[in-house]
Order: sequence, then C-alpha cells, then structure tokens
Amino acid sequence: MVFESLSEKLQNALGKLKGKGKISEKDLDAALREVRLALLEADVNFKVVKDFIKKIKERALGAEVLESLTPGQQVIKIVNDELTTLMGDREVKLNMSSTPPTVILMCGLQGAGKTTTSGKLANNLKKQNKRPLLVACDIYRPAAIKQLEVVGEKVGVPVFSMGDKHNPVDIAKAAMEHGRKNGNDVIIIDTAGRLHIDENLMQEIAEIKEATNPDDILLVLDAMTGQDAVNVAQAFNDQLSITGVVLTKLDGDARGGAALSIRAVTDKPIKFVGMGEKLDQLEPFHPDRMSSRILGMGDVLSLIEKAQSNIDEKKAIELEKKMRTAQFTFDDFLDQLEQMKNMGPLDEILGMIPGMNSKALKGLNVDNKELARIEAIIKSMTKKERDNPDMIDSSRRKRIAAGSGTNVQDVNKLLKQFKETKKMMKKFSDMSKPSKKKGKMGFPFF
Repeated sequence: MVFESLSEKLQNALGKLKGKGKISEKDLDAALREVRLALLEADVNFKVVKDFIKKIKERALGAEVLESLTPGQQVIKIVNDELTTLMGDREVKLNMSSTPPTVILMCGLQGAGKTTTSGKLANNLKKQNKRPLLVACDIYRPAAIKQLEVVGEKVGVPVFSMGDKHNPVDIAKAAMEHGRKNGNDVIIIDTAGRLHIDENLMQEIAEIKEATNPDDILLVLDAMTGQDAVNVAQAFNDQLSITGVVLTKLDGDARGGAALSIRAVTDKPIKFVGMGEKLDQLEPFHPDRMSSRILGMGDVLSLIEKAQSNIDEKKAIELEKKMRTAQFTFDDFLDQLEQMKNMGPLDEILGMIPGMNSKALKGLNVDNKELARIEAIIKSMTKKERDNPDMIDSSRRKRIAAGSGTNVQDVNKLLKQFKETKKMMKKFSDMSKPSKKKGKMGFPFF
C-alpha cells in the first residue's frame, strides 16, 4: 500500500491528540517528535522535515488550536494542510501548447521506467482524444526501440523510429517533422537513461531539448530510490530546467520520502505517479488527495474517478434491478469481480475509503489469491449452475472442485457465502419498499 509505513506512524502519533479537550505544548512536542521520526524514517529530506515541523508547531500553538473546541482535530487539519503544501498544493497538468504539436521530453536514470511511462502517458492522452506520437531516441540500450514499439502497439499509438545507427538529436528533429505532417498533436520523446554526472549524455539531451523546444521536460524517477531520487531530481533540474516529475513504482514504496521531498527541494511539481505495471496505471498527482490518504481520511474523489472509468454504468443499473428482485446470479457476481479487479489492488481501493486507515487495513486480509480462487470455482460451474446454485448437489460440488483446482470445502464455503449475500440483498430490497409499518426511510421501527 502507498505510504503504508509512514501513514501508520503518522496516524498513531496524531491519534494520541484526538480525544484531548485541551492540548499543552508538552503534548504537542511529544506528538511532533513522533511525526519527525516517522518522516525521517520514511527517507524525507532532513531540511524539509525540520521546516515542516516548525510550521506545524507555529500554527498549532496559535489561536486556531488553543481556542478550538476540538484542538486534536485542529492539529490534524494543520498537518493535513502542511502536508498538502509540502507536496505542491494542487494538481499540475501538462503544459499543452496552443499551437500543436505539444512536445514532451522524457528523461531520467537507467531503469527508472521511462519507456513504460512514455507508453502510459500516450495511453492517457489518447483517452483525452489526443493523437500522440512516441519517439524512440534511446539508441544505446539493447532492445529499447523494440520495447517502445511493443508498448506503442499495446496502447494503439504510433512509434517513430530510425533504428540505432542515427544520432538521437537527428531522430528527434525528424520525428518533429513526421508528427507535423501526420497530424500528431502530442510528441513524446523517449530518451536513453543517463547518469546526471555523465557529461556527454547530458550534453546530448540538452541538444535534443534545443532542437525540439519541449513544452514539458518530465523527469522519470523510481520512488523506491528514496532520498537519492531527490538528489537526482536536483541535478537534472540544474542542467535541464525540468518542468515536472513522474514518480514510478509508488505503489511499491511503503515509505514515500521522495514524494514528500521533491517539490520542496526542487520547486518542481510531481505531475504523475505510476501505481502499477499495467499501461493504464499512471495517475495525475493530487497533493491534497494524497495527504488525506496518508492521514487515514480517505480519497473519495479518486475512488469515484476509478469507479467511473472502470465500472459499466448500464451493467450497474441492471445489477441493481436484479438485486431488488433477488435475481442476482454467479454470472453477475463474476462480472462485478472483474470490474473491481480493473480498479486496481483491493487494499489500494480500500485505502481510499474515509476511516479505513492503515491500522484497519493491516488487520484485514486482502488476499488477491482468494479472489482468483473464487473466480476459478465460478468458471468451473455450468451456465445452469451459475443461474441456479441450489441445483449444485454433492457430485456437482466434487466436479467443480476438481475443475477449479480447489477442494469441496472451498466450493461449499463460496456457495454458503453467496446464499447469505442474496438473503441480505433481499432484506435490504424489502426494507427500501414503502410500508405502513416502516418509517420514511424504509427501515422498520425498533
């Protein structure tokens, strides 16, 4: 889960202030000491931590907390505000040119994920009705051009390539001409990974910049590198004047130090974050939403956006009707499971629900293997069995277990859960019907 370790420690530290009717400076110092340690352990830059704690203390000892009826909640609000400011206040979008094509230059170290990120970005822009072109300027890494072509094919975006025998500056210039002729309104230039201390390669990318005059220079950084990612960002910014950062593998970084330090150190915004390996798992970075998630307050807006982009509205309406009439089948269940999986890892989705903090998630066994097991059992049933589970006798249960690579106990467990779910759905459906014996909301009086 994103920021899992940091999130848990911050929530524990601030949780001690929640119920207090009055907060003394001693209480505040104790909580902020834990916050400071949590941030340093998360690999946040030392100077950033020092300034962050100082700002919180100044505000927390002011009138807005001392005169508040709920001082603990007020301190949490201040931490939330300052965390949001630290990460950049609000989402910063791509710099789209008023006269197409918009040119985006991708840069970064080797292995940071530039090629995959270029494909993800092209995929994002295509969904916004843009006509992106991917440009293969990495002539050094074996199979780099082929990788970009494969990625381009997967997302349905053309790739401009001249092989690995031409100079990357010439390739970039030719790509610009090709893009203009073919009506591509966004050109994404995938460059070779380079160390910021390699003078020749840094000179080369500076020449590509000069030749293409990019609207955005995005530095792709692996969030797992922690504090070193900030040093790299600073060095690339000094030499190229980057316009933004893309943090990859944020879903695998439980600490999150890079995300919390980069904006403060470089004064450059994080524009996107990679939340998985799939080509649709690149998300705009919203500092306010991320801050809210870190402090266990959820992220309802992102949850809604995920649901809107992954859940079929027509199917949802049909499902509601089936639930009301208790017509819900295993096929419907399987369909819901598929749509839920498309939204991303279950623990990430649950982490967006307000109140579902890291502590609550820790005790929850979010087992994706269990979901795969359920899917296998349902797919081993016949169409008639999925429509009418009551017909599944002991011999059918044995056949389903054998076909799904599970055992009869697993099949029995699923059938029992499904039966109870249907009963519960029927109960809620009955409660929502108007009745003389029920209140206005449809619930019975007690």
